Amino acid sequence: MRTVDSITIRAPLARVFALASDVERWPAILPHYRWVRFLERADGRGARGEPAGGLVEMAAWRPFGPIGYPTWWVSQMRISPEAGEIRYRHVRGITRGMDVVWRLRPAGGGGGAGGAGGAGGAVDVEVVHEWEGPAWPLVGRVSARLVIGPVFIHAIASRTLAGIRRAAEAIG
Repeated sequence: MRTVDSITIRAPLARVFALASDVERWPAILPHYRWVRFLERADGRGARGEPAGGLVEMAAWRPFGPIGYPTWWVSQMRISPEAGEIRYRHVRGITRGMDVVWRLRPAGGGGGAGGAGGAGGAVDVEVVHEWEGPAWPLVGRVSARLVIGPVFIHAIASRTLAGIRRAAEAIG
């Protein structure tokens, strides 16, 4: 299963990258997130002093009309500002084994978060989820492709991107 969600945000790349990588702040700016907390922080810092990531627990609501369905997972997070990427490897929860990459680029192409065009303008953000599905005999891959990917992953990722855009554009 592979899901791809993308959005263009009219804000400086550094601001968008900061909001996307500051996951502990997400519940304050993204109403569908129940909580986000680091279970372990990675040793060291990135080239510009930003956190390098770590083991992060996330919980969100997947709304179905007025009813919210609770979701939960734990990921190993790696922040790479130089590459303009934030990577996750799900290590606990139903989505264990899922790989997620956020790619942030100046709109219309260009380099990573430190590349030309990052000071202003707009940012193209792409979030890619790749996963073989849960380890359920016979139905694991099918359930990932037909239900978990489109109904849960896409729904939460698209809300997350829209919320990051609202927050980033509101600051300007």
